[in-house]
Amino acid sequence: MSDRRLAIFGGDKAVTEPNPDIFKWPIVTQEDEAAVLDVIRSGSMSDTAVTAEFEKEFAAWMGRTFAVAYCNGTESLRSAMWACGVGAGDEVICPSITYWASCTQALTLGAAVNFADVDADTLCIDPSDIEHRIGPRTKAIMVVHVYGRPCDMDPIMAVAEKHNVKVIEDVSHAHGALYKGRMVGSIGHVAAMSLMSGKSFAIGEAGIMVTNDPEVHKRCVAYGFYERTGNPSLGRVTPGDIDIGDVQSFAGIPLGGYKHRLNQTCSAMGRVQLKYYPERVAEIDRAMNRFWDLLEGVPGIKSTRPARDSGTTMGGWYCSAGLYRPQEIGGLPIARFCEAVAAEGMSTLSPGVNFPLHLHPIFHVADIFGQGAPTMVAFGQRDVRQGPGTLPVAESIPERAYFVPWFKQDCPETIAQYAAAFRKVAESADQLLEREPAGVG
Repeated sequence: MSDRRLAIFGGDKAVTEPNPDIFKWPIVTQEDEAAVLDVIRSGSMSDTAVTAEFEKEFAAWMGRTFAVAYCNGTESLRSAMWACGVGAGDEVICPSITYWASCTQALTLGAAVNFADVDADTLCIDPSDIEHRIGPRTKAIMVVHVYGRPCDMDPIMAVAEKHNVKVIEDVSHAHGALYKGRMVGSIGHVAAMSLMSGKSFAIGEAGIMVTNDPEVHKRCVAYGFYERTGNPSLGRVTPGDIDIGDVQSFAGIPLGGYKHRLNQTCSAMGRVQLKYYPERVAEIDRAMNRFWDLLEGVPGIKSTRPARDSGTTMGGWYCSAGLYRPQEIGGLPIARFCEAVAAEGMSTLSPGVNFPLHLHPIFHVADIFGQGAPTMVAFGQRDVRQGPGTLPVAESIPERAYFVPWFKQDCPETIAQYAAAFRKVAESADQLLEREPAGVG
């Protein structure tokens, strides 16, 4: 009979062959290297011809009319906000559980962030917590397909349509995911995302925006791509010639004062990665579903993945999270659970995911522009700041979720060992509840 003692107490480890290669990402081949070297050797790192081709191909893959590539995902999201009309005194609605780059840029536009609670089973924005937050200055709803799980877009789009509010999709965690058969990023009015080296679609420090709206596209270009709007306008126009609503009147100087151009080494790599991404992400999907299939029904742990027959998928499963249900295993604290799972042969496993942003001081007291008042209220907007206890689900998530191994290859034997580590600890929680933590007493 196998040793069921937990490894943290001297039992055999569940993971005996960790196989670090199944976590290696991105997959870089000689084709990627050759494409990048062509850009370097031609000295065209700051040109745009390769980027234009990448944008065209990415837009086609996403099923969108326009795509604009950026130096990083944070700037693509800032630009999308501005293109949707977010400005001083306005508001953006955003889930509290996400990375800061989903919304903090709103402050630099003079806008406030009105945080919404999240769904306890998906970790995405709770559609039922959006409509009552919409006010006269609400310009956009930022939806984040967090940790690879698509948001429930149908009710969100219905609310946005009712109130004439733009929907921005942050797809940084979910490249290639589907919502009821539709690619995430093709449902809202505009989508933006990171393509940095840690993402499932990874091409370096990069980002991209996609939309079908020509006005949004035009505004994004005018905001940070002076080289696409014409030469510097020295002497070409005078203030009296300018229609403030016509962004093309400002040709040659970016309206945001930003240079958003992407280094073409990233564009070149992006074109190669896009060719193989569907098949690579399909393998990630097989691997991650294999892992969770092995854990189906295990007490205390649950996946955020959608039902198999829903037409909704997890795409690249970036930063995939597991849900923790301590009430099913005697109330065992998540930190102790993670410590025990890590001892089964993993390098690390930490409790918690992203910190609830609505509690961070930057959204309460930061005076970014030196106005003598917090930026969240300095431009005359209503006070939407929220303290402890206001978003109960979001505030509980750090104790109810954790990041799971993110497999890039479908290796059944190795994946089975990792799944066994979680199962072993969950099903042997009594051992942890009976004994003092290591080093105590």
